[in-house]
Amino acid sequence: MSAASAQPARLLCDEPALPGLLWAMRFDESGRGHLVDHEERLPVPGGFGEGFTWLHFNLNDARLADFVAEGKLGPRHLTAAAFASDPHQRLMVEVGHIGGVVADLVRETGEPAKVDAGGRLHFVMGPRLLASGRRHPVVGPDLARDAAADGQCILAPVQLLEIIVGQVVTAMAETGSRLADELDEIEDHILDERVRGERRRLGPIRRDAVRLHRQLLGLRAVFHRLETAASDEQIPAVAVAAAVRIAQRLDALDRDMVMLADRSRLMQEELASYLAQASNRQLYTLSVLTALFLPPTLVTGLFGMNTKGLPLADNENGSSVAIAVAVASALAVFALIRGLGIRPPRD
Repeated sequence: MSAASAQPARLLCDEPALPGLLWAMRFDESGRGHLVDHEERLPVPGGFGEGFTWLHFNLNDARLADFVAEGKLGPRHLTAAAFASDPHQRLMVEVGHIGGVVADLVRETGEPAKVDAGGRLHFVMGPRLLASGRRHPVVGPDLARDAAADGQCILAPVQLLEIIVGQVVTAMAETGSRLADELDEIEDHILDERVRGERRRLGPIRRDAVRLHRQLLGLRAVFHRLETAASDEQIPAVAVAAAVRIAQRLDALDRDMVMLADRSRLMQEELASYLAQASNRQLYTLSVLTALFLPPTLVTGLFGMNTKGLPLADNENGSSVAIAVAVASALAVFALIRGLGIRPPRD
């Protein structure tokens, strides 16, 4: 027995077998998957026999670049481009392998309601291997892993990729549903003219809807690119069919996000109009009060001067006369305002 053949197989806990590996799942020919334990021998990528394997990496591990350069996860140039730090969504095809970068939702800790659509999922898919990676915790791979561990049948890497993206689409749809419910509540408050604090609530909703729409645009382009590239590239028919299904779901979800963004914008404009009308009414009231009190202020200022020869200084009813003059001046200004046709702003 040679020295090379006598070497034991590497385990997941042995470094640097697969640097940056977060988990590995093996799927048998019946589509049942299970996580590879630390004590279990890890097969060499590319020689899996029946079924396939899913490897999920933390792309922040600097040692992963050397492993990718060895070509063990797929074509070198394709894998290096797919696992690069460039966040732009894209799709590449080479020698029967498909690589790309797609949008995902960043998993927030402690704030499940908070949305961050800036996550990215990097992947390289071959006939017997799906290698995925992320730089920030994202929801798609975790949800797909849980689904596979719960017994969902997955027969091929392309089906696994469809499930991962489907989990992302479902999470985005749930987020859109929550945003729509918040918009319904805000709309009811606006119609009831109970708008206190609603302007602050609308801003984050519109921001989240716009960000989701922006990510969906890139995601749609990726799978439409895979759908249209079938005639030019050697892409399996099953991958094209999966791309068509994913693209249809993304198109419908993107329309919903566009409607949410437009609806939030219109509600912001309606709320701004309502607040402007309320401000105009307040300014009108303040202006009328200022005009009414200006002549009495002039009268009281005149009779309050400490100078000789003031009128009514020696009159026992001087104060009453001064008050009457002040009230009369205010009434005269009010009559002038009405005579000029100055009215409060209409709703």
